[in-house]
Amino acid sequence: MIGEPLQRLVTIRNPQGLHMRPISDFVRLAGQFQSRVTVHKKDAPEPVDGKSPLGLLSLAAEQGTELRLEVSGPDQQEALNALVKLLEQLDRDEA
Repeated sequence: MIGEPLQRLVTIRNPQGLHMRPISDFVRLAGQFQSRVTVHKKDAPEPVDGKSPLGLLSLAAEQGTELRLEVSGPDQQEALNALVKLLEQLDRDEA
């Protein structure tokens, strides 16, 4: 049985924002999990599919943007932990 979706807030700290390379890495990692991944931006009209590069690109997440990751499915905890870790690592690597 799957519980409530898990959520975590992540602030984009990379000076270049969430650009194509980290988006590609995020989508590739999200695709390894069965869980559904959605990404919410405060001012965006709707959340986007975290497995869609064009959806993520449409968020135009610049440095300082706060995103809410929401993961729902059989491997949701592992997926959420891995995706947050990836974004945090990208921020350190590219800052």
